[in-house]
Amino acid sequence: MPGSHAAARLGQWLRADRRFKLLLIESWFYLAWARWLKALPFKKVAPRLGDTARETARAAECDKDTAALIGDIAKSVRIMSRYTMWESKCLVKAIACMKMLQKRGIESTLYLGTAKDEQGKMTAHAWLRSGDAYLTGEEIMDRYAVVAVIGNFARRRKPITLREKGARGERG
Repeated sequence: MPGSHAAARLGQWLRADRRFKLLLIESWFYLAWARWLKALPFKKVAPRLGDTARETARAAECDKDTAALIGDIAKSVRIMSRYTMWESKCLVKAIACMKMLQKRGIESTLYLGTAKDEQGKMTAHAWLRSGDAYLTGEEIMDRYAVVAVIGNFARRRKPITLREKGARGERG
């Protein structure tokens, strides 16, 4: 039945916890932003994503909660990429995921690769890694030769306390 698929999706949404629902919504916005970035010259975009030609640590240790969050971010980007009104392929998904991790102070590395297909035509692919985990594009990354890496050495910003705001004369 055609309506049963929609009903199943609605049921999944209703059963999802609030935190994951918010990640899904955030993913949609970062996918839109990443798609907009893709329209710009990559030479200008790359420095805004992180340090070009530098990788983050592969064996970055993180606690159980952070590992679960990283997995949920990757899952939310994968899910929402199917529901955008624009094309959300590998590069768009990798950038969206990278920025969501950066917002939370979690390091990641974006890989860009090229290969030739069966007809000898050049193809490109992007994938994202955080620590030892590949979050996007891992299914076919082995087919591509890495031509560029961008490491996002995210730094979690310390929140400003109300006391610090008052000492600096800020309102709010």
